[in-house]
Amino acid sequence: MSAPELLDLDATALAGALRAGDVSPVEVLDATLDAAAGVGAAVGAFTVLTPDLARTQALAAQDALVAARRDGRAGPHDGLPPFLGVPCPVKDLTMVEGVPMRAGSAAIDPFPAPYDDGVVTLLRRAGTVMVGKTSTPELGLPCYTEPDVGPTARTPWDLARSAGGSSGGAAAAVAARVVPVAHGSDGGGSLRIPASACGLVGLKPSRGLVSPGPYGVDGAGLATHGVLTRSVRDTAAFLDVLARPWPGDTFTARLGAPPDGRLLRVGLLLEPVIAAGAPVHPACADAARAAAELLVRLGHDVVEIPPPFGAERWDAFAALWSVGALQAPVPPEREHLLVPLTRWLRERGRAVSGLAYATALAGVQQLTREVAAAWSGVDVVLSPTLAQPPALVGSQRVDDDPAADFAAQTAFTPWTSLWNLTGRPAVSLPLGEARVTDPDGSAATVPVGVMLGADHGDDALLLALAARLEEAAPWSRRRPGTSS
Repeated sequence: MSAPELLDLDATALAGALRAGDVSPVEVLDATLDAAAGVGAAVGAFTVLTPDLARTQALAAQDALVAARRDGRAGPHDGLPPFLGVPCPVKDLTMVEGVPMRAGSAAIDPFPAPYDDGVVTLLRRAGTVMVGKTSTPELGLPCYTEPDVGPTARTPWDLARSAGGSSGGAAAAVAARVVPVAHGSDGGGSLRIPASACGLVGLKPSRGLVSPGPYGVDGAGLATHGVLTRSVRDTAAFLDVLARPWPGDTFTARLGAPPDGRLLRVGLLLEPVIAAGAPVHPACADAARAAAELLVRLGHDVVEIPPPFGAERWDAFAALWSVGALQAPVPPEREHLLVPLTRWLRERGRAVSGLAYATALAGVQQLTREVAAAWSGVDVVLSPTLAQPPALVGSQRVDDDPAADFAAQTAFTPWTSLWNLTGRPAVSLPLGEARVTDPDGSAATVPVGVMLGADHGDDALLLALAARLEEAAPWSRRRPGTSS
């Protein structure tokens, strides 16, 4: 199997090839590190590679697989970790013991992490090989990945355009066929935004399903860990890996019962929610409409629905987001090294009183109940993931006017943070595309995502529907111009 063929496999297929002995973990690692140094650098995927750690893990995986085959145990029920030997990098907002972390910020000196965050422990238990840390914007706050320290993440479909954020490096690595899966996180769309920009599957799980423990805190419950993949089956399998509670979790959730195959009522939401009047590119709206038509052909009932609340209600999210920007322990003497957007958000956060914060939390709970009531008549909500195709690198970052920067991000993502506010699961699928023209006059075809969301705990139902859409409109053969 050639390196390009090997790296084109999704994580499930690669795990199967490793178990069968068609390829070894060390061979997979060598191909991955070569790709990371080549196309991975071109798309700005990694802040740091960890070849020594990865080789130690790959050799251990190789020994375990050889022993299992020798003893006649290798197979689906061999007791080995499900993704033994499969490369999976970690977003540089998450601790990996001994690996430098900087969180995309010049204000934070890179330091070797003192421990593994809980999600990393789970990825290790699943057998994955940690090949590096992926690029993220400062503290994961913007929807673009253009940090002052570390590479700018670009979509492999058009290097003039952003991979999105804040899991931009992770998405670039998976889309460019460097790795089949990458860890990420989502506090306002940070898995689904880059999934749309890079043509991937990105699931934000239900609030409380994937714990931040044992070291992270739930906070306002906006953010969650997850993965970026190229197939729905990989996303589902890694949700099984990560959906584990830790003692002390504020929010908890359990996967709902497996879907019973019934036909669903789907609400088509085309009007922007959190940014009233935000312009929507025709390709984004058309992708959602085409997905609705496909669902009808599959037997489901689709009805158009309005936004469940007015855009002014999003102020609660903005207050919580600003206070969240203060949670990073930046020494006062290093505040000036933060990018203007982060400084602006932190200043706004300091202006939020304790009463205002408590009111915002109560507002989020009330909003969640109102959304549940408004959407009680539908099983799933369908919308564009983003209002526009992937943005040109540099077009969204406005250092001399952070308020305009934040407003532009809001208009670009007028549906994503709704699902963080309410804690409901949502997934972006690469079902659309747009033809765009770059400043140099060249044209490119770039991916456009479609988002499906469901009731809290209905992650299994959501993924089952996503799998049916993937089967009916497969995307696995599409490859970006920049890939291994």
